[in-house]
Amino acid sequence: MSTKLATANQPMISISNVSKFFGDFRALDDVSLTVDRGEVLMIVGPSGSGKSTLLRCINYLEVPDAGEIIIDGKHVTPKEIDGKFVRLKERGLNAIRAEVGMVFQRFELFPHLTVLENICLAQQKVRKSSRSESEKVARGLLEKVGIPEQANKYPPKLSGGQQQRVAIARSLAMQPKVILFDEPTSALDPEMINEVLDVMLTLASEGMTMVVVSHEMGFARKAAHQVVFMDGGTIVEQGTPDQVFGAPQHERTKLFLSRILH
Repeated sequence: MSTKLATANQPMISISNVSKFFGDFRALDDVSLTVDRGEVLMIVGPSGSGKSTLLRCINYLEVPDAGEIIIDGKHVTPKEIDGKFVRLKERGLNAIRAEVGMVFQRFELFPHLTVLENICLAQQKVRKSSRSESEKVARGLLEKVGIPEQANKYPPKLSGGQQQRVAIARSLAMQPKVILFDEPTSALDPEMINEVLDVMLTLASEGMTMVVVSHEMGFARKAAHQVVFMDGGTIVEQGTPDQVFGAPQHERTKLFLSRILH
């Protein structure tokens, strides 16, 4: 088998037996799952179930206390070499992070920079793109997310939906292999939610690998390949949207869904 074919057959994300503690609180308890290339994974669950902590462990914003995370064949977590656990050096970690975009609940845009500058910054700092190159990419992405006319405005002047679309464009500017979405619509007014979900649906249709923490069941049914229900830091149930939403097997899943499905 060629190396190229072997790489293509590997999961984009492989999570094995990951646990994470905050003091005595176990936020993640022996979590294992894989996400294939081009797959959309939806994670649902009650507040405090470990959903966001799992996302933050994937891109190493949080350091797991146990287990292994591999992204595109590269170890994010320490790996064992000759009986010793060797942590990825900062340079290598930053290289992986550059390929894993993240869209936060609260946008996390720099308010003192224009929309264009927000999208260009990481391109110039991490990818070492020139100003003209980064601006060309940024303007193209603003077209893609439907707000090219907002390029020279500052984030506080935009609606929440527009700010979130800028945040998505900023992630796309780094040409990531994966984008993590941490409740991307939960801070938005109801009328702004669809404008963000429409962009996410487009990305899914184009084959972007996505891990989405959200309770937007309409999006899950249209775009998700698999759904994971988490509770108490563990994966309680996993399957297709039809399986998890239509015929849940576990009582905890049934109770949770009864509260959010109408």
